[in-house]
Amino acid sequence: MSRISIPAIDTATGATADVYNQVRKLTGGQVPNLFAAVGHLAPATLAAYLNAEAALAAAGLGKKDLETIKLLVSAQTGCDYCVAAHTMLGKMTGLSADEARAIRHMEPTGNDKRDALIRFVLKIMRESGTVPADAVADIRAAGYSDAQLVAISLAIALTVFTNTFNRINDTDVDFPAVD
Repeated sequence: MSRISIPAIDTATGATADVYNQVRKLTGGQVPNLFAAVGHLAPATLAAYLNAEAALAAAGLGKKDLETIKLLVSAQTGCDYCVAAHTMLGKMTGLSADEARAIRHMEPTGNDKRDALIRFVLKIMRESGTVPADAVADIRAAGYSDAQLVAISLAIALTVFTNTFNRINDTDVDFPAVD
């Protein structure tokens, strides 16, 4: 059970109700538990997160790449909520069950470009300090542009935010279970 109690979503007023309506437009009517909690506690933060996600969606990475990053970071940080969410969302973008499983286990998928992205993101997540020049050269050689490096950075940052909050809250998972 989530550690932070959230009133019924339909009782929200003011900025919280406004941001919940924004979420509903994006999700087809649902307010996932993560967004319910953040929107209840800090509606401006959720609004900023949604705006950052909109910028990320327009930043030049494909949906499969974005879900690869989000699923990989979530698996690396141990966020069960986001692993379930991004497994489902990854499937919706066309990632196969085998690819999603490989990403969750931080293993190669068999797609050279995707595997280069996985190696790059894992290097960022696992090592501190400046990313080595050869890692940047490798991700560029795999076909990622410098502008896409910005998008990769933002995708990691946004995912770490949601992972961290979910781990603090122990947010109830409202996505299909992952094996």
